[in-house]
Amino acid sequence: MLTRAYQHSLNGSHLPQGEPLLRVEGVSLRFGGVKALTDISFTVTQGHVHAIIGPNGAGKSSLLNCISGIYHPQEGQIRLQSADEAGTRTMSTLTQLPPFKIARLRVARSFQNIELFAHLTVLENLMLGRHIHMNHSVLASMLWFGPARKQEIEHRQLVEEVIDLLQLQAHRAKPVGSLAYGIQKRVELGRALCIQPALLLLDEPMAGMNSEEKEDMARYILDVHELAGVTVVLIEHDMNVVMDISDRVSVLDFGRLIADGTPDEVKANPDVIEAYLGSEGEDPAVREALATATAAQESLQEPRDG
Repeated sequence: MLTRAYQHSLNGSHLPQGEPLLRVEGVSLRFGGVKALTDISFTVTQGHVHAIIGPNGAGKSSLLNCISGIYHPQEGQIRLQSADEAGTRTMSTLTQLPPFKIARLRVARSFQNIELFAHLTVLENLMLGRHIHMNHSVLASMLWFGPARKQEIEHRQLVEEVIDLLQLQAHRAKPVGSLAYGIQKRVELGRALCIQPALLLLDEPMAGMNSEEKEDMARYILDVHELAGVTVVLIEHDMNVVMDISDRVSVLDFGRLIADGTPDEVKANPDVIEAYLGSEGEDPAVREALATATAAQESLQEPRDG
Protein backbone atom coordinates (compact mmCIF):
# COMPACT_ATOMS: atom_id res chain seq x y z
CA MET A 1 0.00 0.00 0.00
CA LEU A 2 1.50 3.32 -1.10
CA THR A 3 1.22 6.26 1.29
CA ARG A 4 2.06 9.96 1.21
CA ALA A 5 4.60 11.26 3.72
CA TYR A 6 2.62 14.49 4.09
CA GLN A 7 0.73 16.07 6.95
CA HIS A 8 -2.56 16.63 5.14
CA SER A 9 -4.80 14.15 3.34
CA LEU A 10 -5.96 15.22 -0.11
CA ASN A 11 -8.81 12.71 -0.07
CA GLY A 12 -12.02 14.34 1.15
CA SER A 13 -14.02 11.10 1.35
CA HIS A 14 -14.20 8.80 4.38
CA LEU A 15 -16.06 6.04 2.55
CA PRO A 16 -14.40 2.61 2.57
CA GLN A 17 -12.79 1.36 -0.65
CA GLY A 18 -15.28 -0.26 -3.00
CA GLU A 19 -18.37 1.62 -1.72
CA PRO A 20 -20.61 3.42 -4.25
CA LEU A 21 -19.59 7.08 -4.21
CA LEU A 22 -21.54 8.61 -7.11
CA ARG A 23 -24.73 7.29 -8.67
CA VAL A 24 -25.93 8.63 -12.02
CA GLU A 25 -29.50 7.41 -12.47
CA GLY A 26 -31.44 7.85 -15.72
CA VAL A 27 -30.01 11.29 -16.52
CA SER A 28 -31.32 13.02 -19.64
CA LEU A 29 -30.35 16.50 -20.81
CA ARG A 30 -31.91 18.48 -23.65
CA PHE A 31 -31.12 21.84 -25.23
CA GLY A 32 -34.35 22.69 -27.00
CA GLY A 33 -34.87 19.87 -29.49
CA VAL A 34 -31.29 18.58 -29.15
CA LYS A 35 -30.82 15.58 -26.87
CA ALA A 36 -27.35 15.84 -25.35
CA LEU A 37 -27.83 12.92 -22.92
CA THR A 38 -30.46 10.17 -22.88
CA ASP A 39 -31.12 7.90 -19.89
CA ILE A 40 -27.52 7.69 -18.61
CA SER A 41 -26.95 5.44 -15.60
CA PHE A 42 -23.73 4.22 -13.98
CA THR A 43 -21.99 4.11 -10.61
CA VAL A 44 -18.58 5.48 -9.60
CA THR A 45 -16.92 3.44 -6.85
CA GLN A 46 -14.78 4.86 -4.05
CA GLY A 47 -11.08 4.44 -4.82
CA HIS A 48 -11.46 3.93 -8.58
CA VAL A 49 -10.30 5.79 -11.66
CA HIS A 50 -13.50 5.82 -13.73
CA ALA A 51 -13.03 6.88 -17.37
CA ILE A 52 -15.78 8.29 -19.57
CA ILE A 53 -14.96 7.93 -23.26
CA GLY A 54 -16.67 8.30 -26.61
CA PRO A 55 -16.34 10.01 -30.00
CA ASN A 56 -16.44 13.79 -30.27
CA GLY A 57 -19.91 15.13 -29.50
CA ALA A 58 -20.93 12.04 -27.52
CA GLY A 59 -21.98 14.11 -24.46
CA LYS A 60 -19.02 13.50 -22.16
CA SER A 61 -18.44 17.11 -21.08
CA SER A 62 -22.19 17.68 -20.80
CA LEU A 63 -22.33 14.79 -18.33
CA LEU A 64 -19.49 16.27 -16.25
CA ASN A 65 -21.29 19.63 -16.34
CA CYS A 66 -24.40 17.93 -14.92
CA ILE A 67 -22.39 16.34 -12.10
CA SER A 68 -20.69 19.64 -11.21
CA GLY A 69 -23.88 21.72 -11.38
CA ILE A 70 -23.20 23.79 -14.50
CA TYR A 71 -26.10 22.06 -16.27
CA HIS A 72 -29.28 20.73 -14.65
CA PRO A 73 -30.72 17.66 -16.38
CA GLN A 74 -34.45 17.56 -17.10
CA GLU A 75 -34.73 13.91 -16.03
CA GLY A 76 -32.91 11.57 -13.65
CA GLN A 77 -30.91 11.98 -10.47
CA ILE A 78 -27.24 12.34 -9.55
CA ARG A 79 -26.47 11.30 -5.97
CA LEU A 80 -23.26 11.61 -3.99
CA GLN A 81 -22.65 9.44 -0.93
CA SER A 82 -20.42 10.78 1.82
CA ALA A 83 -19.37 9.70 5.29
CA ASP A 84 -17.91 11.55 8.25
CA GLU A 85 -14.99 10.33 10.35
CA ALA A 86 -17.41 8.45 12.62
CA GLY A 87 -18.75 6.53 9.61
CA THR A 88 -22.18 8.22 9.45
CA ARG A 89 -23.41 8.09 5.84
CA THR A 90 -25.15 10.92 3.98
CA MET A 91 -26.67 10.84 0.48
CA SER A 92 -26.81 14.21 -1.30
CA THR A 93 -28.74 14.86 -4.52
CA LEU A 94 -26.68 17.04 -6.85
CA THR A 95 -29.16 17.37 -9.71
CA GLN A 96 -30.48 20.86 -8.97
CA LEU A 97 -27.69 22.23 -6.77
CA PRO A 98 -25.61 25.23 -7.94
CA PRO A 99 -21.88 24.65 -8.55
CA PHE A 100 -20.71 26.34 -5.32
CA LYS A 101 -22.82 24.03 -3.16
CA ILE A 102 -21.54 20.97 -5.04
CA ALA A 103 -17.98 22.23 -4.48
CA ARG A 104 -18.73 22.37 -0.73
CA LEU A 105 -19.61 18.67 -0.96
CA ARG A 106 -15.99 18.14 -2.08
CA VAL A 107 -16.64 17.63 -5.80
CA ALA A 108 -13.77 19.32 -7.68
CA ARG A 109 -13.08 19.54 -11.39
CA SER A 110 -10.74 20.74 -14.08
CA PHE A 111 -11.89 22.01 -17.47
CA GLN A 112 -11.20 21.05 -21.06
CA ASN A 113 -10.17 24.65 -21.74
CA ILE A 114 -7.88 26.04 -19.05
CA GLU A 115 -9.82 28.17 -16.53
CA LEU A 116 -7.11 29.87 -14.46
CA PHE A 117 -6.41 33.49 -13.48
CA ALA A 118 -3.56 34.23 -15.87
CA HIS A 119 -2.35 37.36 -14.03
CA LEU A 120 -2.08 35.57 -10.66
CA THR A 121 0.84 33.39 -9.61
CA VAL A 122 0.73 29.61 -9.35
CA LEU A 123 0.58 29.88 -5.56
CA GLU A 124 -2.29 32.37 -5.68
CA ASN A 125 -4.27 30.20 -8.10
CA LEU A 126 -3.81 27.18 -5.86
CA MET A 127 -4.87 29.15 -2.77
CA LEU A 128 -8.17 29.85 -4.55
CA GLY A 129 -8.87 26.14 -4.28
CA ARG A 130 -9.06 26.57 -0.49
CA HIS A 131 -11.90 29.11 -0.62
CA ILE A 132 -14.61 26.65 0.46
CA HIS A 133 -12.67 25.94 3.66
CA MET A 134 -12.14 29.58 4.67
CA ASN A 135 -14.70 31.23 6.95
CA HIS A 136 -13.25 34.62 7.95
CA SER A 137 -14.90 37.87 6.89
CA VAL A 138 -13.97 40.11 3.98
CA LEU A 139 -12.71 42.83 6.36
CA ALA A 140 -10.52 40.37 8.25
CA SER A 141 -9.15 39.10 4.96
CA MET A 142 -8.30 42.64 3.82
CA LEU A 143 -6.54 43.44 7.08
CA TRP A 144 -4.87 39.99 7.16
CA PHE A 145 -4.55 40.12 10.93
CA GLY A 146 -5.25 37.75 13.84
CA PRO A 147 -7.48 34.73 13.08
CA ALA A 148 -7.59 35.46 9.33
CA ARG A 149 -3.80 35.43 9.08
CA LYS A 150 -3.54 32.25 11.15
CA GLN A 151 -6.17 30.48 9.04
CA GLU A 152 -4.54 31.43 5.74
CA ILE A 153 -1.16 30.17 6.95
CA GLU A 154 -2.76 26.83 7.86
CA HIS A 155 -4.32 26.54 4.39
CA ARG A 156 -1.02 27.51 2.82
CA GLN A 157 0.57 24.40 4.38
CA LEU A 158 -1.70 22.10 2.37
CA VAL A 159 -1.08 24.12 -0.80
CA GLU A 160 2.65 23.66 -0.30
CA GLU A 161 2.13 19.90 -0.22
CA VAL A 162 0.20 20.04 -3.50
CA ILE A 163 3.04 22.07 -5.04
CA ASP A 164 5.44 19.38 -3.90
CA LEU A 165 3.26 16.50 -5.18
CA LEU A 166 2.89 18.05 -8.65
CA GLN A 167 6.49 19.32 -8.79
CA LEU A 168 5.54 22.96 -9.24
CA GLN A 169 8.25 24.41 -6.97
CA ALA A 170 10.10 26.12 -9.82
CA HIS A 171 6.93 27.89 -10.98
CA ARG A 172 5.29 28.84 -7.68
CA ALA A 173 5.90 32.62 -7.94
CA LYS A 174 5.37 32.96 -11.70
CA PRO A 175 2.18 34.34 -13.27
CA VAL A 176 0.22 31.44 -14.73
CA GLY A 177 -0.13 33.23 -18.08
CA SER A 178 3.63 33.07 -18.58
CA LEU A 179 3.84 29.27 -18.20
CA ALA A 180 3.85 26.55 -20.83
CA TYR A 181 0.53 24.90 -21.63
CA GLY A 182 1.42 21.60 -19.95
CA ILE A 183 2.38 23.38 -16.72
CA GLN A 184 -0.89 25.33 -16.74
CA LYS A 185 -2.85 22.06 -16.99
CA ARG A 186 -0.89 20.80 -13.99
CA VAL A 187 -1.74 23.97 -12.04
CA GLU A 188 -5.43 23.45 -12.80
CA LEU A 189 -5.16 19.90 -11.50
CA GLY A 190 -3.47 21.29 -8.38
CA ARG A 191 -6.20 23.86 -7.76
CA ALA A 192 -8.83 21.10 -7.87
CA LEU A 193 -6.76 19.02 -5.44
CA CYS A 194 -6.57 21.92 -2.99
CA ILE A 195 -10.30 21.47 -2.35
CA GLN A 196 -9.39 18.05 -0.86
CA PRO A 197 -11.98 16.43 -3.12
CA ALA A 198 -14.12 13.41 -2.36
CA LEU A 199 -14.56 13.19 -6.14
CA LEU A 200 -12.19 14.67 -8.74
CA LEU A 201 -13.62 15.34 -12.23
CA LEU A 202 -11.00 15.75 -14.97
CA ASP A 203 -12.23 16.91 -18.38
CA GLU A 204 -9.58 15.96 -20.96
CA PRO A 205 -6.56 16.83 -18.77
CA MET A 206 -4.18 15.75 -21.56
CA ALA A 207 -5.86 17.56 -24.47
CA GLY A 208 -3.38 19.43 -26.66
CA MET A 209 -0.30 17.87 -25.04
CA ASN A 210 2.63 16.17 -26.72
CA SER A 211 3.52 12.57 -25.83
CA GLU A 212 6.00 13.56 -23.10
CA GLU A 213 3.52 15.91 -21.43
CA LYS A 214 0.85 13.20 -21.59
CA GLU A 215 3.12 10.73 -19.83
CA ASP A 216 3.83 13.27 -17.09
CA MET A 217 0.14 14.06 -16.61
CA ALA A 218 -0.80 10.36 -16.51
CA ARG A 219 1.82 9.85 -13.81
CA TYR A 220 0.44 12.76 -11.75
CA ILE A 221 -3.11 11.40 -12.04
CA LEU A 222 -1.88 8.01 -10.84
CA ASP A 223 -0.07 9.70 -7.95
CA VAL A 224 -3.27 11.52 -7.01
CA HIS A 225 -5.16 8.23 -7.13
CA GLU A 226 -2.63 5.81 -5.62
CA LEU A 227 -0.72 8.04 -3.19
CA ALA A 228 -3.52 10.39 -2.15
CA GLY A 229 -6.41 7.91 -2.53
CA VAL A 230 -8.63 10.32 -4.48
CA THR A 231 -11.48 8.91 -6.60
CA VAL A 232 -11.18 10.20 -10.17
CA VAL A 233 -13.68 10.53 -13.03
CA LEU A 234 -11.68 11.09 -16.20
CA ILE A 235 -12.65 12.13 -19.71
CA GLU A 236 -9.86 11.30 -22.15
CA HIS A 237 -9.49 10.55 -25.88
CA ASP A 238 -6.15 8.75 -25.66
CA MET A 239 -7.29 5.12 -25.50
CA ASN A 240 -3.88 3.83 -24.46
CA VAL A 241 -3.92 6.08 -21.38
CA VAL A 242 -7.53 5.14 -20.56
CA MET A 243 -6.85 1.41 -20.75
CA ASP A 244 -3.65 1.73 -18.70
CA ILE A 245 -4.89 3.75 -15.73
CA SER A 246 -8.65 3.12 -15.46
CA ASP A 247 -10.43 0.65 -13.18
CA ARG A 248 -13.75 1.07 -14.99
CA VAL A 249 -14.84 2.65 -18.27
CA SER A 250 -18.20 4.07 -19.39
CA VAL A 251 -18.69 4.70 -23.10
CA LEU A 252 -21.06 7.31 -24.56
CA ASP A 253 -22.17 7.63 -28.18
CA PHE A 254 -24.64 10.27 -29.36
CA GLY A 255 -25.62 10.92 -25.75
CA ARG A 256 -26.37 7.29 -24.89
CA LEU A 257 -24.46 4.85 -22.70
CA ILE A 258 -23.41 1.96 -24.95
CA ALA A 259 -20.99 0.16 -22.59
CA ASP A 260 -19.91 0.15 -18.96
CA GLY A 261 -17.35 -2.23 -17.51
CA THR A 262 -13.69 -2.99 -17.01
CA PRO A 263 -11.20 -1.81 -19.66
CA ASP A 264 -10.92 -5.36 -21.04
CA GLU A 265 -14.68 -5.72 -21.31
CA VAL A 266 -15.12 -2.35 -22.98
CA LYS A 267 -12.37 -2.68 -25.59
CA ALA A 268 -13.86 -6.01 -26.72
CA ASN A 269 -17.42 -4.65 -26.92
CA PRO A 270 -18.69 -4.62 -30.55
CA ASP A 271 -20.77 -1.48 -29.96
CA VAL A 272 -17.70 0.40 -28.75
CA ILE A 273 -15.63 -0.75 -31.72
CA GLU A 274 -18.38 0.31 -34.13
CA ALA A 275 -18.79 3.71 -32.43
CA TYR A 276 -15.10 4.50 -32.90
CA LEU A 277 -14.23 2.76 -36.14
CA GLY A 278 -17.46 3.89 -37.76
CA SER A 279 -16.64 7.58 -37.16
CA GLU A 280 -14.87 8.84 -40.27
CA GLY A 281 -13.52 11.92 -38.55
CA GLU A 282 -12.20 10.16 -35.46
CA ASP A 283 -8.57 10.46 -34.47
CA PRO A 284 -6.46 7.81 -36.29
CA ALA A 285 -4.63 7.09 -33.04
CA VAL A 286 -7.93 6.10 -31.44
CA ARG A 287 -8.80 3.82 -34.36
CA GLU A 288 -5.39 2.19 -34.23
CA ALA A 289 -5.55 1.62 -30.47
CA LEU A 290 -9.00 0.03 -30.68
CA ALA A 291 -8.02 -2.10 -33.66
CA THR A 292 -4.93 -3.35 -31.81
CA ALA A 293 -6.99 -4.14 -28.72
CA THR A 294 -9.54 -6.06 -30.82
CA ALA A 295 -6.87 -8.08 -32.60
CA ALA A 296 -5.28 -8.98 -29.27
CA GLN A 297 -8.64 -10.07 -27.88
CA GLU A 298 -9.31 -12.29 -30.93
CA SER A 299 -5.88 -13.91 -30.71
CA LEU A 300 -6.54 -14.88 -27.09
CA GLN A 301 -9.78 -16.56 -28.11
CA GLU A 302 -8.27 -18.65 -30.96
CA PRO A 303 -7.76 -22.35 -30.14
CA ARG A 304 -4.15 -23.37 -29.68
CA ASP A 305 -2.65 -26.39 -31.48
CA GLY A 306 -1.27 -29.30 -29.48
